[in-house]
Order: sequence, then structure tokens, then C-alpha cells
Amino acid sequence: MLRRDQQLRTQIYMMLDAVLFGLAFWLAHVCRSTWPEDFLWMHWFPIDPFEKFKWLLLLIIPGSPLVLEAQGYYARPFACPRSTTAWILFKSCVLITMGVILVMFFFKMFSLARAVPILFGFIGFVALYAKEELLRLGFKSQFARTQMKKRVILVGTRADTVRMGQDLKEKGVDNMEVVAELDLNESTIGQLVKLLHERSANSVILNAKHTYFGQVEKAIQTCELEGVEAWLVADFFQTQISRTSFDDLYGRPVLVFRTAPEASWQGIIKQVIDVVGAFVLTVLASPVFVIAAVAIRWTSPGPILFRQQRCGLNGQPFTMLKFRSMNSDAEQRKHELAALNEMGGPVFKITNDPRITPVGRILRKFSIDEFPQLFNVLRGEMSLVGPRPLPVDEVERFDDPAHRRRLSVKPGLTCLWQVSGRNNVKDFSEWVRLDLEYIDNWSLWLDLKILWRTIPVVLAGTGAK
Repeated sequence: MLRRDQQLRTQIYMMLDAVLFGLAFWLAHVCRSTWPEDFLWMHWFPIDPFEKFKWLLLLIIPGSPLVLEAQGYYARPFACPRSTTAWILFKSCVLITMGVILVMFFFKMFSLARAVPILFGFIGFVALYAKEELLRLGFKSQFARTQMKKRVILVGTRADTVRMGQDLKEKGVDNMEVVAELDLNESTIGQLVKLLHERSANSVILNAKHTYFGQVEKAIQTCELEGVEAWLVADFFQTQISRTSFDDLYGRPVLVFRTAPEASWQGIIKQVIDVVGAFVLTVLASPVFVIAAVAIRWTSPGPILFRQQRCGLNGQPFTMLKFRSMNSDAEQRKHELAALNEMGGPVFKITNDPRITPVGRILRKFSIDEFPQLFNVLRGEMSLVGPRPLPVDEVERFDDPAHRRRLSVKPGLTCLWQVSGRNNVKDFSEWVRLDLEYIDNWSLWLDLKILWRTIPVVLAGTGAK
């Protein structure tokens, strides 16, 4: 299925699921309010009318599909085992129910019976699972097979069409029927026209990897005249990790090969969270800023802040700020301690660095020395979450060009390396692997999880360098 079609179908499912969860909450309240006082050998008190609690729908209706999406509900194959669907639904309904209970507790909604959110989760689960079963039956019906199935012709060399046919079978694509295959290098455009007429095809999949581009152009023009969709499979070049997308450059169609996250609403929300979060954290931590500054000034000579050129997005240098935690001549003494470096690769790390001051050791233990980087976030040079920025001279010593891909996103205050026990990561390749894992799997949800995991790391001082 084309991504555009998949996105449209997902949006429809999300709206339907949101409505079902809203109805489930209403039904849960109706069921509880109609229970007799001695139902199930227990004494039940009357509850307030639904109008008092209907504002919760403003949270349940938009929030429930987001929880389902975070649990992978919309990303699973439609033909996946029923047990997989049931498990995802169960986890999602438990999370949504817990969310409702937390809101009740926070707003002291004690007049809403505790049975209501429990019933809500149960009814929501039953409603969505029933919807899944109805969809399965619907897609198996004769109407669905005739109305939704696409009749496609595979065009390309014999090897290309065989490979495409195998891919469609392996992906479990049940809404496509391959009605013919054609090798354009050995056939004419007239034969393609004949197949279009004889097989009543409504789509042509063109594999252009080993086909002459002139023939491909004629085939697309033919489909254009016939009113048949032409899908050009753009795998002309072998890439290992790039994700491709189609775009428009001033009226010219272009294929984009991208390894970093593309522009999206999630990315915009991430920037908003960066600015708002950095501002709020700066205000809340202002007493810590003052205490740290006074302690540094009184205990060791030198500036309060340490400034160093670090590599930002795509290697663009910027001045990173830190509370000074070392003696003022630390950079000059770095070459003297090179033999004690504990980190493999171009990065310099020593557990018990003799250049660290007593106050600096405390600052580092609880990551207070990193707090001034909130100003780097406010200036747009860093993000709250992202690969840690490295000094320019260390980046210049990268021995593997693939390591530079960690520069394809903004550096951050915290990252997977930070919350994975950074003292235990002694090999730079493992550090890079964690950074690339973050980049390849980035989502707003992943950022929130990393931020949440950072809190105990900072408070416990387990992330100290």
C-alpha cells in the first residue's frame, strides 16, 4: 500500500477510535449510574450526572488515539495475529484508564465513582476489538475484494518483476492482484497498451532499475493517456540507511535520500518543547546557578563559565557553555594526561581526572556543570535531547566517516548514552551506535522517555563523567 493511502486509512481509524473511546466513557457512566444500590452484593452510592464529567472527553477523545499510536497499534500489519492486536489494545486501554484515574485524582473528582474508569477501559477494549473483527469480515467480503483491490501490471526486467512479486507476497499485501508482467527491454509499448485493455488494470508498477529510461518515459506517458496510475519504483541506487521521499523543487519532481528525521509536526513540537522547557528549567534552576557560581568563584581562580568550541548541527561550530569544573589550565595539561585516556577513539575521558576541582567534582556528579547549556538551547544551538556535542578537534580526528552522521541532528543536553550509564560506555564506537540508534528511531515519544529517564540519573548522580 502506498504511504499516502496508509496515512489516510490511519487517520480514518484514529478518528473512529477516538469516537469509540468517547462513547465507551459515556456508556461506562450510564452503566454505573443505573446499577441498583445492592448490585453484586455490595452497597453502591448514587453518582453525579454525566454533564459534570463530560469535559473529560476533551482529554479522552484526542488522547486515546495518541496512546494507541505510541503502542504501535496503527503500525502493525492488518493481517497480524489476533493475539498481537489484543495485547496492544490491552496495554493501551490500561494506560488510558490509568490516565483517567490520575486526572480524577489530580482534580479531586471523588464524585465520579471509581468503577467508571474501570468500566471505561473494559468497554473501550471490547469496542475496539469488535471493530477489528468487523473490519476483518468486511475486507473478506466480495464487495471489498471488488472495490478495494487494485489490478496491477508489473513492468521491468524479468528479475525486477519477480523480485517485486515476491516482495508483495512477503509483505502480505492483500489489496493488490498482479494481473500481468512485462519486460520493457524485450517488448513494445503497444504490448503494454494491449495488456491494459485486456486485463482492465488500474495501476502499473514500473521497475526502472534495469530498464532503459526512454522506455520508462514512454510507459508513463502511455499510462497518462489511458488514465491509469503509474508507480515508478525509484530504487535505481543502492543505499544502506537512507530513507527516500518524493518532493518538489520549484516545480521539478525530486527524490530525497535522507538519514536524519524529516521535517514534521513532531519536529516542530520538539522545538517548542526545547524553548519552553529550557526557559522553565532556567527559571527553576536559577538558585542553583547562583550557588554554583559563588562556589566556583570562592574555591578556585579563573572564570565561572567554561567556553569551548563544539560541533553542532552538520558540524557547524558553536560556543558551548559549562560551569568550570576544572583548574583554569586544564586545556594546557590535557596532552600530559593523554596516556590515561579511558575512552577508545578520538574522545578524551578520565574517571578520576586530576584537573577537576573539589567543587567541580560535585557539579559533575549531579550534572550541574551542564546547566548553562540551557542557554545554548535557547539560542537554538542545542536541543534538550540529542547526541552530546564533541569538541571540534575530536570530531576532526574521526577515523570512520560514518561517525559524522551523529552530527545530522542538533546536539543535546541528554541522550541515550547519558541514560545508559555513560561511565560504563568506554568504547567510542558503542557511544556512536547509541547516538545513531537514537537518530534512526527518533520520535517525540522517544525524546520524552529519555527526558524522563534523565531525572533519576541526575538526582542519583549515576551519570557523572
